[in-house]
Amino acid sequence: MATAANPIKQRVEMVSVDRARGEIDSGTRVIDVREQNEWDESHLEAATHVPQGELVERIDELAPDRSERLLLHCRTDNRSARMAEELAGLGYENLGVIEGGIVAWEDAGLPTMSDSDLTPAQRMRYSRHILLPEIGVEGQLKLLNSKVLLLGAGGLGAPTALYLAAAGVGRLGIVDDDVVDESNLQRQVIHNTERVGIPKTASARITIEALNPDVEVVEYNLRLDASNILELLEPYDVIVDGADNFPTRYLLNDASVRLGKPVISASILGFDGQISTFVPHQGPCYRCLYPVPPPPELAPSCGANGVLGVMAGVMGMLQANEVVKLVAGIGEPLVGRLLLYESLGTRFTELKVKRDPKCPICGDDAAEIAPEEMGRFPDYELFCGAPAREPSPAAA
Repeated sequence: MATAANPIKQRVEMVSVDRARGEIDSGTRVIDVREQNEWDESHLEAATHVPQGELVERIDELAPDRSERLLLHCRTDNRSARMAEELAGLGYENLGVIEGGIVAWEDAGLPTMSDSDLTPAQRMRYSRHILLPEIGVEGQLKLLNSKVLLLGAGGLGAPTALYLAAAGVGRLGIVDDDVVDESNLQRQVIHNTERVGIPKTASARITIEALNPDVEVVEYNLRLDASNILELLEPYDVIVDGADNFPTRYLLNDASVRLGKPVISASILGFDGQISTFVPHQGPCYRCLYPVPPPPELAPSCGANGVLGVMAGVMGMLQANEVVKLVAGIGEPLVGRLLLYESLGTRFTELKVKRDPKCPICGDDAAEIAPEEMGRFPDYELFCGAPAREPSPAAA
């Protein structure tokens, strides 16, 4: 619709998508003035593609008859309106601009074609991702081809799984040996009352499959330990840590460094949460941040201490955001940074975390792990029950 804020649209003919479709079906020529990457993502079958920077130069060849009816379109209608006014200045007398462009066309459910590997249904589902230049079709295809392993379908795993499924992560592995309990429902939003008593992996799978059929869910209804961790981690690109105990976190760290797998680790307790991303050999690992675990009395469980339900959502969605950045290769992941969130004051604090050159797992002198030693891990229960030493200066 023409407005005072855009006077060009008051000087050119704006054509609704329904009327434009009728004209195109009757043989009116339509010219798409978007860039090549936009055309590749989605275009009208009958359109001729001429980027706006080339249109004036090529218009005599395309439409030598200046009285011919021409429809122009772009993503919305701003570029095409400007080009219509420019062509009118060259003597073209019968120009129209498709109002709302291809966005309005697709929103009306009208057909388009694509030169990408996305199906029409996928182009519609992920259209808001595709519109982002940082993601586009290429980034969405990376998400659809990615494999992410979630350790836990609880407070952190529940919102992370929902948003990764909505984003179109191709395969989601979920590790959890627990069943849905009524006390989970205050924060574990992937489950519901009807599923109390069934395995959390099965409950999560049901919700994800209903949300997005593009996502393959792999259930691992078991407890993660030293005997199975390497086999579980190996097929996946990114690991999301939703563990609720220190032995599992240290086991995960040591295994992920051996395999070179990035880990997005978060934790919540009470009204506080924290998150960091550990990419082996590109920044610190979990042991650089926490060389030894705190004593049990300083790290009670959520079951003993309590946790604000929405804290799980905040930190879980931050974990999902980190996964998308890593998979699509965009933005600045939280490598070498620890983000703290305090919900009562709604405050974020960022701490720099340095790689510890003396770290026994990723440090300069860390021993190479021979293939026959890959499955050997220390006793983490014993390690986490040992008296705590002074904290490392790695966290500055």
